[in-house]
Amino acid sequence: MTAADRDAAVAQAAAYVDDGRFEAELAQRVAIPTESQKGAERLADLQRYLDAEIIPAFEAMGFACRVFANPVDGMGPVLLASRIEDEALPTVLGYGHGDVIRGLEDQWTKGQGPWTLARDGERLYGRGTADNKGQHTINMAALRTVLETRGRLGFNAKMIVEMGEEAGSRGLREVIEANRAAFAADVFVGSDGPRVDPARPTVTLGSRGVQNFDLICDLRAGGHHSGNWGGLLANPGIVLAHAIACIVDSRGAIQVPEWLPPPIDDELRTLLADVEPDPGDAGVAVDRDWGEPGLTPAERVYASSSFNVLAFETGTPQKPVNAIPPRAWAHCQLRFFAGVDADDVIPALRRHLDRHGFDRVQVAPPPAANAGGFPAAHTPPSHPWARWVRDSLARTLGATPAVLPGMGGSICNDIFTDLLGLPAIWLPHSYAGCQQHAPDEHVLLPVCRSAMQVMAGLYWDLGSGETPK
Repeated sequence: MTAADRDAAVAQAAAYVDDGRFEAELAQRVAIPTESQKGAERLADLQRYLDAEIIPAFEAMGFACRVFANPVDGMGPVLLASRIEDEALPTVLGYGHGDVIRGLEDQWTKGQGPWTLARDGERLYGRGTADNKGQHTINMAALRTVLETRGRLGFNAKMIVEMGEEAGSRGLREVIEANRAAFAADVFVGSDGPRVDPARPTVTLGSRGVQNFDLICDLRAGGHHSGNWGGLLANPGIVLAHAIACIVDSRGAIQVPEWLPPPIDDELRTLLADVEPDPGDAGVAVDRDWGEPGLTPAERVYASSSFNVLAFETGTPQKPVNAIPPRAWAHCQLRFFAGVDADDVIPALRRHLDRHGFDRVQVAPPPAANAGGFPAAHTPPSHPWARWVRDSLARTLGATPAVLPGMGGSICNDIFTDLLGLPAIWLPHSYAGCQQHAPDEHVLLPVCRSAMQVMAGLYWDLGSGETPK
């Protein structure tokens, strides 16, 4: 096979988007409401997604499919599709998730709601278009393109499609731990998250960890008249607001020392020197004076920690009354880079609150629907596989891709790096303005076209016989 054959495969991959096949295939997958956060209510749909869409597509490419029941009640199954051409060839483990966040049907303002794929110019709207149905659809189609062009892959391919990532990937570790031989590989290459810039393909070498938790200040039973009792009773909303203010300052800088990773070293600083987060035309701009001081925007999101209050409630927000409320509640989240001890996130917070006199503020587990947590994990940029993948993308693009030490979001990356011992490399096919996890989620067709070319070139190169040993 020659360079011309590689070029033909890349061109054929682009045609898959240009001629509407990608849109048609994705529409069928978006139509299945795979909301894993709804638990048992959606289990039949989670299974149907695999049975109707994913397993037939893999089997048509000569993959053997095995579905593992999830050991956690209410969580969706895990699919492993494998095509072993020769045990002596390198084995590549891939990943995608077929479950999606809640549809939020009544909040969509674009397209035709979450379960109908709708095109508007270069945008495809629908739940899962970006996270993650569109991304694994691209990777599966790129595999198919190489098979059609070369007649074989030239490497062994395994692909995980789990149905519970949006509910914290609960049960995935247990499935893989109990079946390590089935999931064994030489390298992990998956797709999730956004590119750093819609026009710039991105190699991501890890993910930030995440820990969600609730802060509760519950002082008494029932509300009390704010005139008769004002100045006599502590207000839990004010107490909780000050507790949060001791966790993070007014510019978003974290005040809990244990939550911050080691200082960014020269290798990572150099890696991020030419990276500028770009949300595209999403109508939102980076607040350059927000977050950890002394860091660039890229360093803040790809190599540091961030704390956010996702919800805050005290009293009766929709119908305020003149009463001192009895209770205040905040749902909070820490995203943290490699080097932060995930097991110490909550204990460190408890120590910090106690030092600052907030013993009346409880730290509690979050609601089950948003309880998922992941450790941080990271593959060094100098790893031979990381360099090899970067070079493959550059060969396809004729330009150097962005290389990030970690995605801003969080995913089950530690399972591949720590449990399976693999270098883990992510090639995201979305962009920061895609509105994943929100109404009006969408992908950009130019990004999808570029992603198809990148993945076809990468899968072609994986079968070239010139991979790292």
